[in-house]
Amino acid sequence: MDVNMTGNTEENTQREQNLKTAGQLFSFIQASPSPFHAVANMKRELDAHGYAQLLEGEEWRLEEEGKYYVIRNGSALIAFRIPKRDFLGFQIMASHSDSPSFKIKENPEMDVEGHYVKLNVEKYGGMLCAPWFDRPLSVAGRVIVRKGSRLVTRLVNVDRDLCMIPNLAIHMNREANEGYKYNVQKDMLPLYGCGEARGKFMEDIACAAGVAQEDMIGSDLFLYNRMEGSIWGAQEEFISIGRLDDLQCAFASLQAFLEEDGGDSIPVHCVYDNEEVGSGTKQGAGSTFLLDTLLRVNEGLGRSPGRYRQALASSFMLSADNAHGVHPNYPEKACPTNRPYLNEGIVIKYSANQKYTTDGMAAAVFTQICERAGVPVQKFLNRSDILGGSTLGNISGTQVALNSVDIGLAQLSMHSPYETGGIKDTDYLIAAAKEFFRSSVVEIGSGEYRSLTSAPKSTIIR
Repeated sequence: MDVNMTGNTEENTQREQNLKTAGQLFSFIQASPSPFHAVANMKRELDAHGYAQLLEGEEWRLEEEGKYYVIRNGSALIAFRIPKRDFLGFQIMASHSDSPSFKIKENPEMDVEGHYVKLNVEKYGGMLCAPWFDRPLSVAGRVIVRKGSRLVTRLVNVDRDLCMIPNLAIHMNREANEGYKYNVQKDMLPLYGCGEARGKFMEDIACAAGVAQEDMIGSDLFLYNRMEGSIWGAQEEFISIGRLDDLQCAFASLQAFLEEDGGDSIPVHCVYDNEEVGSGTKQGAGSTFLLDTLLRVNEGLGRSPGRYRQALASSFMLSADNAHGVHPNYPEKACPTNRPYLNEGIVIKYSANQKYTTDGMAAAVFTQICERAGVPVQKFLNRSDILGGSTLGNISGTQVALNSVDIGLAQLSMHSPYETGGIKDTDYLIAAAKEFFRSSVVEIGSGEYRSLTSAPKSTIIR
């Protein structure tokens, strides 16, 4: 076989892998219309791979080579695996399960002159409002059901086109294309039905959950976009779907975690909730969820508190949350010298004010890991005159202080209900995460670390 044929074969093989991964990603996201569904889907995968669920309210009995996970609030999950020998530290990849949306308010039905029923909602997170109009929407989340003296959770997804937020015609708002400030209480309320639908909404929810309406005594329900994922572009190089931020990172983390079982540190797949509203909840990055879990792992293996602190010195976190790619219509919005693009590798995110937790050492460690994995890296910083967002790494660090780098995959239309990414990038992140999970980052001196891998390579970083 000549060189060109070999090259074409390798390119076709990679292309097939990218398409396969995109299909798997779409299936995961479409089955995860709420954070509760995302965690339930991850739980299902972990169960299938022999992981045992631990409850926070029970004693943990951990064993060497044991595989475990713990869930908090049904919307945040931490999975970990115990090596067969004493471990060096924790290799943590953290992402989040939530995305900007509209939360259904209590007593949601609103009558409109006896002819329409609309739903009362409030914003969850900072979203682009305009793309929510004129597209099929539905409702998903969880309901709390009374079973005698017990309260149990039931997931609910009204799996059909249920409602829509109709735009006001241009004839009635001639300034619509000249800039408009949306009022959520006025402009963003979804139409649910005609007048005959009055009193039916919670019936629909109960039916979808498979419970009696009178047994439902609590709920957390969200709107979600019904449009399926799409692969598009001149060479089908783009992917678009809702909730790409941050389920793309959560998906890649889980795939790598399940596929890679080597290493001398404890690999940790961590998925927080409520990142889009500041992480300050019992299941968010600002909570003690990760701290509680790591402490209990240390205790469950019979190690002293001092050994836990030693392990943290040789631990590392990938804070994985998608990044802004250079926009084709607004290239001037990007930093002049740091310009990440779709399909060109994992993005390392920096911020002088520590909205991102990356520092020079953490970036160097992760760059070495990506080099070993054969994965390209890019760098993101905001323009110095544009205030950027934040993510979970620096917030989590207030509870568990360790070396950490903020990373993500370049995307467009962030916080739209239909976001766009590159078809190659999910596989890049899976490959880098696999190398990360089989690695250990060991402190060997003040400002010196050795990056070890189960492969026969090691690097001293000073």
